[in-house]
Amino acid sequence: MRRALIVLAVLLGQQLAGQGLLTATAPPAAADTPATTRTTAAPVAAYAETAATTQGAGSAQAAASGRQTAVPAQATASSGTASSGTASSGTASSGVVAGRAFSWAAAATRVALIGVPALHWNDLTQADTPNLWALAGASAIGSLSVRTVGNVTCPYDGWLTVSAGTRSAVGYGCGAPPAPEQRGEGAVIPDYRYLIDVAGQREAGNLGEALKAAGQCSIAIGPGAALALADRQGQVPRYHASADRLGAADLERCRMIAMDVDDLVRPYLRGDRLPKTPEQLPAAARRAALRLADAKAGALLSILPAGTTVLLAGLSDHGSVPHLRVAALREPGAEGRTLGAASTRRADISILPDLTATVLTQLGVPVPATVVGVPMTVGERGATFERMARADETAQTMRSAKGQYFTGLAVLQVLFYVLAFLLLRRRKGLPWVRVAAVALAALPVTSFLVNLLPWATHAQLFGGMLAWWAVIVALALAGPWRRRPLGPLAVVAGVTALTLAGDLLTGTTLQLNSFMGYSAEQGARYFGLGNIPFALFATGTLLTTTAIAHRWPGRAGLAAIVVLGAGAMVLGGSGLGSDFGGVIAFVPGIAVTALVLSGKRVSLVKLALFCVAGGVIVMTFAWLNYLKPPSEQTHLGRFVGQVLTGEAFDVIWRKLQAMLGTLLSPNLMPIVIVAVAFLVYAILRPEQASAGVVPAAFEHSPALRAGLIGTMVAGVVGMLVNDSGAAVLSMALALAVPLLLATGIGVLVGREESVPGVGEELARVAK
Repeated sequence: MRRALIVLAVLLGQQLAGQGLLTATAPPAAADTPATTRTTAAPVAAYAETAATTQGAGSAQAAASGRQTAVPAQATASSGTASSGTASSGTASSGVVAGRAFSWAAAATRVALIGVPALHWNDLTQADTPNLWALAGASAIGSLSVRTVGNVTCPYDGWLTVSAGTRSAVGYGCGAPPAPEQRGEGAVIPDYRYLIDVAGQREAGNLGEALKAAGQCSIAIGPGAALALADRQGQVPRYHASADRLGAADLERCRMIAMDVDDLVRPYLRGDRLPKTPEQLPAAARRAALRLADAKAGALLSILPAGTTVLLAGLSDHGSVPHLRVAALREPGAEGRTLGAASTRRADISILPDLTATVLTQLGVPVPATVVGVPMTVGERGATFERMARADETAQTMRSAKGQYFTGLAVLQVLFYVLAFLLLRRRKGLPWVRVAAVALAALPVTSFLVNLLPWATHAQLFGGMLAWWAVIVALALAGPWRRRPLGPLAVVAGVTALTLAGDLLTGTTLQLNSFMGYSAEQGARYFGLGNIPFALFATGTLLTTTAIAHRWPGRAGLAAIVVLGAGAMVLGGSGLGSDFGGVIAFVPGIAVTALVLSGKRVSLVKLALFCVAGGVIVMTFAWLNYLKPPSEQTHLGRFVGQVLTGEAFDVIWRKLQAMLGTLLSPNLMPIVIVAVAFLVYAILRPEQASAGVVPAAFEHSPALRAGLIGTMVAGVVGMLVNDSGAAVLSMALALAVPLLLATGIGVLVGREESVPGVGEELARVAK
C-alpha cells in the first residue's frame, strides 16, 4: 500500500508540474501553412497579457466540449490532404486543433462580419446563392455551433452572444432582434439596459465597448448588427437599415462593419418567435428566401474596400431542432482550409463567442477577459462544402434516434431484471441469463466504437453498433476465460475502460456524435470526457482493477487499484478530459474500493474527506489551467475566474437545476430504480431473489465486492455533482450490475459442474 501511494504521489506530481496531461499539446504547424496563418508569438502574447489584466477572468458560461466538421469541393481542387484525425460518423474529423491560430502579425485593414441567421452549408449552391457561394469558396470554412443558453438559438440571442463574447440570452421567448431607433447617423437599441439590469446579461456590449475604448469606429447594417456593435448604453455610432444607399466611400470611414442579413430567417418567425417545428418552410420558399439573402449580402460584398477580411456566419437556428451552421473567413491564404477554434479543440468547428474574439484580434483591439471565445484558427487543406453539410447530417442522424436509443436501453434493462428475477429464483436458465447480462453490459461502449467505422444513415449507425456488440460479446463468452467467473466481466469492463482512455489520449473523436457522448450542434461539450462517458470510464476502470486484484491479491492488487484508478482520474480531470465533477466522484470511488479491499472501515467522515480531496484535486487542475493565457483556458480555468468574479454561484445553480431535472427522466430513472431494487433485494433475500448469485459473487471475489461498493459511491457522488445527474448513476449501474450477476452465475454454474453426478457417486461406491 505504501509503495502504491508513493507511485500515486509521483504520478500526480508529474501531472501537476505540467508534464503532459494538464493540457493537450497541439502538434506543430504544417510546413504548407500560409504565412498569414502561422502563429506569431508577439501578437498572441500581447493579446493574452491584455486580456489577463482586464478585470479578472472567465464569464458566466464556458464552452464545453467537442466535434468537428468539413468544407467546399470546388474550392479545394488543388487541396492537399484532409485534416488529421479519425474519420467517424461519415465525416473526416480533425481532432484537436492543430495550433495554427490566426496571430495576424499586422492588424487587418478592415473586418466585415456578415451574419445570415439560419444559414446551412447545404443552402449554398451556385445557382441560388452565387455571392455566398463565391465568398465561402475563397475562404477557410468550418461549422459554427450556435448554441447559447437554450436548446435552440434565435437571431436575438445569436447577435447578443456576439455582442457579449459569451453565451447570452434575452431571458424569454425570443425571435428577431429589436429595431434600433435612428439618432442622427447612429442609433439606439430601445430598452437596452433591460438586458443588463433585468435579464442579467452583464457582458452585453463587450464588443461595442472594446471598439469604443480602442477608438475604432464601426458601421452596423440591420438590427442584429446594431445589437452586436452597441455599447453598454445601447448606442450604435453609425447605423444603416440596409446597404442600399451605402457606397465604398462610406465603408472606408470605419474598420469594423457588421451586417444583419435576416431575409432567410424572417419567414420562419411567427409572432416574432421561432416556430415549434423543425422545418416550417417548403423547400421552394426557403430557396426564395435564400436568393433574397444572397442578393443583400452580395450588395455589401460588391462595395467592400479591397483587402477587407470577411467573416460569414449562420448565427441562429430556424426551428425547434439545433443545427451546425456556416462559418467562413476570407483572408489571403485561407482558401480551401478548415476553420476551427481552440475553444472547441476541433480544427473545423467554432462557437459564437469566437466571432467576437476573432473580430477584435483581427483589428488589433484588446479582447476583454470576460470574452470566452478565442480567435478562430485556420487549419489544413481539404475543406469542402460537402464535408461540412455531411457533418450536420450525421449529427442529425444520431440526434433523431437518441431518444429512442435511451428508451430502448431502459426497456431492455427493466426486462432483463424482471426475467432474471423470475428465472434465478427458480434456478432455471442460468447460462442464458449470464449471456444476457454480458450482452446488456456490452451495449454502452458500442456507441463509441461505432465511430471507428464510416456511417451516415440510421442503418449504418445501428449496423455498426450491432457488429461491435457481437464482437465484444463473443470475445467475452468464447475465449478461454469464459470458464472463470470473472472472465466476461474483465473483458467487457476492460474494453469499456480502454476505449475511453484511448479516446481521451487521441482527441475524443469517439465520444463526439455518439449516443453516450455529445454532439456539437447541441453545444453542451465539444471535447474531453462527458458525464455519461465518465460514469462508464470510472465503472470500467474500477471493475477492471478489481479483477486484477482478484488475480493478484494482496499489495499487488491494491496497488493496481490505486495506481490505475489514479491514472484514469488524472486522464479525466486534466486538460485531456477536462471533467470537473468526475474527479470529485472518482477520488472517493477509488479510495473506498481500496479501503474495503484492505479490510478497513469506511465511515461517513472518511467518505466526506475523500470527496473534499477530490474537490481539492480538481480545483488544482482548474487553478493551473487558469494560470494559462485566456485563449488557452478550458472551462476548468474559466470556472476559477468565475469564482473570483462572483459569477460561479449562477453556474452552480444552473447545474443544480439541471441535475434535479434528470431525476424525473423517464429513460434514466427506471434503470436506477430497477437496478438498485434488484441489487438490494438480492443481497437481503439472496435465495428468494436471485438464487444467491450476488452473495456467491462476493464470496468468490472479495475484490469484486469492494469494486462494486466503490462504483456505487462514484456513481452517487457523480450524480450529485454533475448536471447530468441521474444519467451518471444509471449508466454506472447499467454496466456494473449485469456484470456482477454474470459473475455470480459463473460461480454457481462452476459449482454445479464440479459436483459429482449420481452415476459417478455409485461408481465410486462400487469401487
